[in-house]
Amino acid sequence: MLKKQQQIQALSRREREMMDVIFRAGHATAGEVMAAMANPPSYSAVRATLRILEEKGFLRHEDDGTRYVYRPTLNRDKARDSALDHVLNTFFDGSVGNVVATLLERKHELSPEELDRISELIDDARKEGR
Repeated sequence: MLKKQQQIQALSRREREMMDVIFRAGHATAGEVMAAMANPPSYSAVRATLRILEEKGFLRHEDDGTRYVYRPTLNRDKARDSALDHVLNTFFDGSVGNVVATLLERKHELSPEELDRISELIDDARKEGR
C-alpha cells in the first residue's frame, strides 16, 4: 500500500484541486469547495468527488446540521512536502538547484529579510555538505 503522501500525487486534477481548496481553508463544505474552484463541475459532481476523496482516506467529514464539513486527514506540511516532491521530480528532474534558480529568476520582489533567510539556508547547506 502506498503512503498517503505518494497517493496524493496520483490524484486526478479535479481531486487535487478540491484538496487544495480544503488545505487552504482548513475545512470546507461542498458549496465552499465549489465556490473556490475556477471552473467547478456541478454541485453533485463536487459532492461525489469529495465522497471519493473520503473513501480514499484523504478527507473526513463532520455533520454541521444539514451539511458536511470536510477536513483533510493528511496534515498540511506533509501535503506540501508531497506536492514539492511531485513538482521537483516532474518538472526539474529532481534538481533542487534548478528549482531555486527558477524561483529566483522570476520577477517576484524579495524582501531583504527573505534574501537574508535564503542566504543563511545556503550557508547552512554548505556547512552540512548538502
